[in-house]
Amino acid sequence: MTAQRLPSLRRQLVVRLVAFQAAALLLVAGLLVAGGVLLNFRSSDATIETLREAVVRNDDGSLRLRPTPEVAALRRAVPDLWFVVRDRQGQRLSEGVVPPEFATLDTALDRIGQARLGWNIGDPPRPTARMRWVASPAGEIQIVTGSDGPLSAWLIGLSFGLLLLKDILPILLAMALATLVATPLVVRGALAGLDRAAAQARRIDVGRHGVQLPLDGIPREAAPLVTAVNDALGRLDEGYERHRRFLTDAAHELRTPIAILGTRVASLPTGTDKIRLQEDTARLSILAEQLLDLQRLDRGQATMTTVDLVALARQVVSDMAPLAFAAGYEMAFDADSVVTVSGDGPALERALTNLIQNAIDHGGRRGSIAVSVTTPATISVIDDGPGIPVEERERVFDPFHRLHPKGHGAGLGLHLVQEIMGLHGGRAVIAERPHGGTCMRLVFSR
Repeated sequence: MTAQRLPSLRRQLVVRLVAFQAAALLLVAGLLVAGGVLLNFRSSDATIETLREAVVRNDDGSLRLRPTPEVAALRRAVPDLWFVVRDRQGQRLSEGVVPPEFATLDTALDRIGQARLGWNIGDPPRPTARMRWVASPAGEIQIVTGSDGPLSAWLIGLSFGLLLLKDILPILLAMALATLVATPLVVRGALAGLDRAAAQARRIDVGRHGVQLPLDGIPREAAPLVTAVNDALGRLDEGYERHRRFLTDAAHELRTPIAILGTRVASLPTGTDKIRLQEDTARLSILAEQLLDLQRLDRGQATMTTVDLVALARQVVSDMAPLAFAAGYEMAFDADSVVTVSGDGPALERALTNLIQNAIDHGGRRGSIAVSVTTPATISVIDDGPGIPVEERERVFDPFHRLHPKGHGAGLGLHLVQEIMGLHGGRAVIAERPHGGTCMRLVFSR
């Protein structure tokens, strides 16, 4: 199953900011166009275009204005329409009240193709005009007018397109580029506190308690999430502490009745029932010690000293031999002369005891259990039982995992062994045996 790809906050912010900026810019531009600030829907050029198509010549060569529908519409739209039309031969046509400033231009602008006639900023308000030489049905003519006629739909569309390309689009591109560059930097700085909290969260482990995520530099919007996580971590720590106290108290309370039970069983007459009761009592005692050992390991209550593995193994074998003999096994012990490690002696005794007890429980009640200590710092426990399937050799070290669900034990022994070996920088492994049985090894790092 592939992990779900999470959306990028940075990308979302960039896309949404650019979209918002584009929408805002287009809205403002639309309002300005509608108000005539950016785009004027009336123009003297529109008047010139209307007149240009309507100017024709009479038979005598004089100029006249045809009464086209466009001219009629222009006169309705501009009641104070005025214009002057002349050609290079001196023929002249005019309409309306021509401002005196433009009535006497005559041939002054014959060499000018087009011009806008106005005044300087600060001058008193005066009329303005537009002059162009254009081609018409009457030939080349000069039109001068100060009347603004309505633009056609085509001219409005063209003007708006030019406005978009020349003004709005460059502004939008500049804003988008600035957003693309600035937003990641802003987001990175704003979320730096979350990055630190995430790094702290990645260091949280089952063995580390009292860990809290930092709130320094966390954005106000994300602070409730970090606070909720800290509260959850606090509740988990409280639950773990209650669980630890319960297991510790329960294990302590079990030790006394188990000891009393062992004493009473020892006083029973020799027989099969006594042997089974002794084995059950030993399992209960080992289970209680296992729980206490787990709590000690969890709290780091280990004292490291130089440990003689040969002497330690010999003592454990001597203690466990009666149980092995009673269960139908032979026991053997072999060791090199001197093998020492730095470790916690009682914890290592418990680890080896658990391995031997495991061999007693699962060795088939036949054959032998052999314990050996070899260099470099390895303790082996070998039995002649059915062995452990390959697919189960990693899982047997999991807590409460039992190879046979209906078998003896709580499934803590091998887990405790692995925890103890981890404390010593080593590991417990299951070695291959060509002729069957199980070989459990404690391999130390020296």
